[in-house]
Amino acid sequence: MFAIIKTGGKQYKVAENDIIKIEKLASASGDAIEFTEVLMMGEGSSVKVGAPLIANAKVCGTVLDQIRDDKVIIFKKKRRHNYRRKNGHRQYLTVVRITDILAEGASPKPKVAPVKAEPKVAAKKVEPKAKEAAKAQVKAPVKKEASHEEKAPAKKVSSKDTAKASTKKPPAKAKKPTKG
Repeated sequence: MFAIIKTGGKQYKVAENDIIKIEKLASASGDAIEFTEVLMMGEGSSVKVGAPLIANAKVCGTVLDQIRDDKVIIFKKKRRHNYRRKNGHRQYLTVVRITDILAEGASPKPKVAPVKAEPKVAAKKVEPKAKEAAKAQVKAPVKKEASHEEKAPAKKVSSKDTAKASTKKPPAKAKKPTKG
């Protein structure tokens, strides 16, 4: 079944479980919305057209999110008059999922609450004896035996050597002779 609704000065063709972006509505995420301005509805070959609206028909939906649309650039220019104006605009939108399309006098479908599975028990009981066994399995760090050949201590660098090394400049490049 489909319906054509009017909201925000625009018309939208919707069906159940459709997600549409419409002009901003003052409602939070998860709120239920009813669109009462239904212009046309139908299913298959049977179509009912309102004059201008279908009496007692409504479309129900749920607000998913409040977002902003992509930026639209407005650029005005008058050639040869040094007149240029650039402006941008991002429209506020409401994202809605259509849940029901109700004809004249129809009642909404009963909503079934989702069944939640019981959480599985993840914690395991560990016995104290098992803890002690686990500690015993941890190996102590192995100490290396002192070798007979010990390395000589590193040569100390004096502060004079480091000062000389830091003040040395790289050799200058040879300049090409200029003609002149």
